[in-house]
Amino acid sequence: MKNDTLAIKKQDRSQLNGFSFNEIGDDHLFTSLDTPMKENAFDMSDSEKKERIEILFAEIMDVLGLDLTDDSLRGTPKRVAKMYIEEIFSGLDPKNKPKVALFDNKYQYNQMLVEKNITFYSNCEHHFVPIIGKAHVAYISSGKVIGLSKLNRIVQYYAKRPQVQERLTNQIAEELKAILDTEDVAVIIDAKHLCVSSRGVKDDTSSTVTSYYGGKFNSTSKISELQNYINQ
Repeated sequence: MKNDTLAIKKQDRSQLNGFSFNEIGDDHLFTSLDTPMKENAFDMSDSEKKERIEILFAEIMDVLGLDLTDDSLRGTPKRVAKMYIEEIFSGLDPKNKPKVALFDNKYQYNQMLVEKNITFYSNCEHHFVPIIGKAHVAYISSGKVIGLSKLNRIVQYYAKRPQVQERLTNQIAEELKAILDTEDVAVIIDAKHLCVSSRGVKDDTSSTVTSYYGGKFNSTSKISELQNYINQ
């Protein structure tokens, strides 16, 4: 039995590039660009999912020893289920993906457009605690432009799912590249992870910065120009 357990642990590590599941969770590594989803992820309706989550969350609360007959706690499982499906994890469902309309660049504006300080709230996929940060998004038009509010909505859509920051950065960038039909896209995210500040190392002062520079943005001069706009 002991040898079998060791073999399983070695297999797990080999499948995760030599890291254990615990190391993955603590070091915020991620395994793919796509959010890991089951093939049958949307077989259940939203109402069915909420019913199941309500039951399961009530069980978690019960295991923790909380009194579910208390007036303050009685409705918590239902509230959590609704919050998970309709709000903080709504970005898992493709039906909630923002509909984006493009417009001709009639102004002939050919410099970078920067939407900075987009506030977002996400959740760490390793511990299901909040990631709170700001995203800065920029692009250079290839002939089409996008409504400014849609840039915010794209950020929010990908943030509203269990995430790691590297994946979130790349997912936003890839979505913008596909919509705008251009490689000239940049995304910078500066975020605070509560899995770092409220547990584990308990560092409340650090933040994490990730970036994506595509096309014309992948040059020292454009990066410097973008950083100058962001820091103004």
